[in-house]
Amino acid sequence: MTQIILASTSPFRLKMLRDAGLTVDAVPSDIDERAVDATLKDTGVAPAEVADILAEAKAVSVSENHPDAVVIGADQTLSLDDEVFHKPADMEGARRHLLALSGKTHELNSAVVIARAGVPIWRTVSVARMTMRKLDPAFIGRHLSHVGAKALQSVGAYQIEGEGIQLFEKIEGDHFTIVGLPLLPLLGALREQGAIDG
Repeated sequence: MTQIILASTSPFRLKMLRDAGLTVDAVPSDIDERAVDATLKDTGVAPAEVADILAEAKAVSVSENHPDAVVIGADQTLSLDDEVFHKPADMEGARRHLLALSGKTHELNSAVVIARAGVPIWRTVSVARMTMRKLDPAFIGRHLSHVGAKALQSVGAYQIEGEGIQLFEKIEGDHFTIVGLPLLPLLGALREQGAIDG
């Protein structure tokens, strides 16, 4: 069977793939995501395209060193109007994220790219729309105090699979897209590539 590699150390994405019954190795890419981001700033590239470009860069980078494997690269951006959010660096950054998202609808753009021998061979981007309820600043402080460093593991400073679900009043989109990997189309593509049984 073809080796499948996830070009990431994301425990969430790796767990999703393994929970789906796949045998997957995790090999982080060595690309500097923020440097790639910086080259795209002010170019008019949409947030979904940013996620796609980063997912491709990760997949291709790892695939070049593992040419016989099917390599999965994934990335997620969070966009609120024209602003793109990244993972908060610290708890103050997480607090600012939640204050900015409070009472508004933002989009999570989850991209996944498959590469073989350093060449992208399949890609998709899935979008979820997330409406956060109006949050009291004191509640945000208590919430972040309770969830701790977990708030720093995602672009929105929340995990809907945990207590972060309490921050929302409406969600439109696929659960896997929200967690950061459009799993159903990816599984279909892996079957088409003969990497998993069909």
